[in-house]
Amino acid sequence: MKKIRIQDAAGMVLVHDLTQIIPGDFKGARFTKGYIVQEDDIELLLNMGKKHLYVVEKSDLDVHENDAATRIATAAAGGGITFGTPKEGKVELFAAYDGLLKINTGALANLIDQDEIMFATIHENQLVNKGDKVAGTRVIPLFVNAAVVEKAEKIPGGPLIEVKKLQQLNVGIVTTGSEIYTGRIQDAFGPVLKKKFEKLGSVVTEQLFADDDDEMIADCIQALLHRGAELISVTGGMSVDPDDRTPAGIRKAGGHIVTYGAPVLPGAMFLLAYIGKTPVVGLPGCVMYNNISIFDLIVPRILAGETLSRGDVKKLAHGGLCQNCAACTYPNCGFGKT
Repeated sequence: MKKIRIQDAAGMVLVHDLTQIIPGDFKGARFTKGYIVQEDDIELLLNMGKKHLYVVEKSDLDVHENDAATRIATAAAGGGITFGTPKEGKVELFAAYDGLLKINTGALANLIDQDEIMFATIHENQLVNKGDKVAGTRVIPLFVNAAVVEKAEKIPGGPLIEVKKLQQLNVGIVTTGSEIYTGRIQDAFGPVLKKKFEKLGSVVTEQLFADDDDEMIADCIQALLHRGAELISVTGGMSVDPDDRTPAGIRKAGGHIVTYGAPVLPGAMFLLAYIGKTPVVGLPGCVMYNNISIFDLIVPRILAGETLSRGDVKKLAHGGLCQNCAACTYPNCGFGKT
């Protein structure tokens, strides 16, 4: 950027807006940032009281900030992402439909490692609604060398940001516990889960009850699988009490335990297993009592088609403590919107 006399400004590029005021007639930007000054503009600029301008010289190899931002957004956007025309050099990206936001954080880090490029997103793995703003990008200078933009376009190597639709799965519930199985108390977990899954677009097709018995729990799980359950939730018995046989019953049903325990509060006694490709979640009692819990961190990702590993669950430790804020402080935690 440099300061020059108005008389020498023809062909130069403005680095800021120039406002003109005509009392009773006009007040606004007569010339906008990025405008290339023409010889015919000199007289008007002098009439506007301008003696000097702050400008940059444009090379034929340079790309304007609006075009650069559009190209970067195009390269970064995957399925479920839409964006409009740039405004003041910035392009905003939005969710094209409801779903789970996914971000390639490694590619994002590499992209913004270039000093000239800015790309900011909201936190990933949260549910977003159609029309939600999820990211924004721009380049820092008014013009940037074409090589910078071309490098940026190659960095993602696939979608940098996308929204995955949630699958509509048939969910089976196995509720364990002798007190419920014998009818001494009424089950309260089932109705809560039905509402939670319905909100996510899936449906609970059947709920079975089992005593604190490995074989009975395993038989219930297998029965639901044979009847077409695509996701199984097992409730009750997710504690260290020796009488709680839920984990053993899941293993006996053929479940491969990915993790028993999660670095999340509420939700530390969570269990994740797979029987073949079918996910089985062992849900602790906190899911019934807390509006937000481990359920809200894990189940949407399963419904988005992810097969989660122990490592995926361990990563939840950062942001895995819910403060039960009166007004949710997300994105300062991992739990999403209440």
